Parts: sequence; C-alpha cells; structure tokens
Amino acid sequence: MGNLLRWYWTPFAAAGEMDQKPIKPIRLMGEDLVLYKDKSGTYGLVDRHCPHRRADMSYGWVEECGLRCNYHGWKFDESGACIHQPFEEIAHPDARFKERITIKSYPVKECAGLLWAYMGPLPAPELPVWEPFTWGNGFVQVVLSEIPCNWFQCQENSIDPVHFEWLHDNWAQQLRGQTNGKKPASHLRIAFDEFEHGFTYRRIREGQSENDELWTVGRTCLWPNCLFTGNHFEWRVPIDDDNTLSVGWFFDRIPEEMEPFHQERIPWWYGPIKDEKTGRWLDSHVMNQDFVAWVGQGTIADRTQEHLGESDRGIILMRRRLLEEAERVRDGHEPKSVIRDPKEARFVSLPIIGRDFFLAGYSMRDVANGNAGFRYPKSFVFQAGQPEEIGEAYRDAMGMKPDGTPNLDRLAARA
Repeated sequence: MGNLLRWYWTPFAAAGEMDQKPIKPIRLMGEDLVLYKDKSGTYGLVDRHCPHRRADMSYGWVEECGLRCNYHGWKFDESGACIHQPFEEIAHPDARFKERITIKSYPVKECAGLLWAYMGPLPAPELPVWEPFTWGNGFVQVVLSEIPCNWFQCQENSIDPVHFEWLHDNWAQQLRGQTNGKKPASHLRIAFDEFEHGFTYRRIREGQSENDELWTVGRTCLWPNCLFTGNHFEWRVPIDDDNTLSVGWFFDRIPEEMEPFHQERIPWWYGPIKDEKTGRWLDSHVMNQDFVAWVGQGTIADRTQEHLGESDRGIILMRRRLLEEAERVRDGHEPKSVIRDPKEARFVSLPIIGRDFFLAGYSMRDVANGNAGFRYPKSFVFQAGQPEEIGEAYRDAMGMKPDGTPNLDRLAARA
C-alpha cells in the first residue's frame, strides 16, 4: 500500500514553518528525513543520516546552497549530491571522492502555503493545483496534527456520510448537554460515485430534496488520502504504519466590503488532540471528534472484527479500489489520478458545493440581515487550539468585531 501512495505528491508541512527555522526533522512514509530551506530559498528533503558517519543531519546548518553536516562538514544539495567534503578535498584534491557520494533525497514543491513531497518512481508526475488554490479574497489557514493511528482508518472517514449525523450532530448535542433539543435530521438516502480524482458521496437528510447540492453535487473523497468538502481539504498523511499527520487547508471567503484581500504568507498552527489535564481526547470541534473515532479503532483497526452495513457501501467501494490500484502498481502500471500533463495540472476542477459563493462573494449587509448564515463563521469550528493571533487576523480580514459580529462601522468606512 505504501508503494501506491508514493506515486502522489503529498503535503507534509506548512511553508511558513521554514520561515522560523530552516531545518526540521521529518518522519514520512516510515522514513526518517530532514526538511530544509537553504539561503537561496531552495527546499530539500534528505535522509536524516549523513552517509559519511551517520550523523543526524537535522543538527546541521544551511548555506547559500545545500545543507552541511555538523560532524565533519560534508555538504549536500537538494538533489542528494555531495558538493563539499572539506578535509578530503584538502588531502586528495584530485580524488573527486564526493562525486561518488550521495544522500537519499526527494523532490519538494511549495503550493498553496503547503510543502509537498514526491517519494515515488521518477520522473515525478505534475503537482495538481486544485481549483480552490486559485481562489482569491479568502482567508486561508493550515492546521496540522499528529494522530496516533494508521492513515487508512482516517481516510475511510472521508467516504462515510452517515457518521456526520451521529458523531457531529447527535454526540455533539450530548456533549453540550442538549438532550432535550431538536433531534438532528436523519439520513434518508446516500449514494456513491467514482470519478477521475476519487469518489463523491451524496446524501439526502430529512428536510432536503434531490435538488439540494448535497445530492446533486456531493462531497469528495479525494484520491488517495484526502477529504474535500468545498472550501477545505483534509489530508491523512502516513508518518508510519502507526501514526498519521492530519494536514488541513481551510478557505473562508471574506465579504466584498473587505476586498481586495491578499495574504503574504498563509498562517499555520499545530492543533492539540488531548486534554492536558485529563489525558482524554479533545472532543469540542468537528475534526477532534473525528480523531476520537479514529484512535478508538486501535492503532491499526482490526477489520476482521467489523460488521459492515448499508451505510458502509462507500467504504467497501474505496477499499476495493485501493487494493486494485495497489495491484496495478505491483504489476508495473501507473495508478489512478496521476497527472502528467502540465497544462491539466495548473487548474484541476473538483465537485464543489457553493462554487458560485466562493467565486462571487457576498456582502456584510447579508450577514447583518441574517442571510449569510454558515458562510460567515464567527470562529474556527474544525479544530481546537487556534492561536489567538490567527483568530484575530481572521476576524480582521472578515470585518468582524472581537465577538464575531459584523463591524458595521468598518463597513461604512470602506463603502
């Protein structure tokens, strides 16, 4: 299965992380690596251990070009080539020893505030620029968390629509003590479809019809390890068999009165997953509730103990496809959704509920009149622990007061 995932570019860090410190130890796909950004702005992802005497390269330092080991000064560039061996070049200037030494390396690209690695067979495919990455006038943030379980039980959540009714609606009511409140709408119909870049799941709940975009468009289980809901992505990136890096990319369209808006650097943060006082998993936010469900299945879920039902048709579909694609790779073929055409990769469209809203925007007058609703969230609902400075930057971009209500005085000043 790991060989299949290596055929795709995968996000593994926020680009902004490297602004603070240009070297970071990384564990990705079961490998211990070092991410760095040299003084020329070039990213490298190389083996954690120097091929000289196996020193830890994360304690080295960057120069104009490449990363230098702190033990004996051997230096490597982003391609893995050894470009300097200080004493060896003095002792034997004509030996050209460094030309015979390389360090394992993987290509890195920056896109949409994320750093992406490709760890599969070369030549590397194109890095897809998903449509929301091209949108303007939105506040974007990146959230990362490390989850102590296997990536695939996290990804199965991406094609399980019925869990929303229970995990995020019914259980959330229980957590808030709202046991006598209005009962969340039940799922009446669900459907699953496969397309070039994954699967869509569609649903009809009580009070909805077949004209609702949740049925006509649906949400996307993005191949091979992502959920896409319309304005945010959630990648489930394997750290190793027992741990997953959750990488979230979130877009909130700002009101037209606050346009034009542009972020010089996309903010990022690490989300906590446990209550420090009790040691219990946090359950206050949407994705934290997902984390509870994932880790509750065990480090690697024992699927021989499952009893799948009608709501699990999407999971069965995805499992079957994953096994088929893994066999294709084993047999020497290229798997599903690998993009080779640079023109195609520059703008990859996906099924998007509310596309017109994200493109056209809205007015704060609509918010004041109660017509923008969920499109104007007062706070970040997906993960616990958002730093106050990022919340403040969000409210400022959205034209909000500190309490999350529209700042109509600011609206008037910009009119």
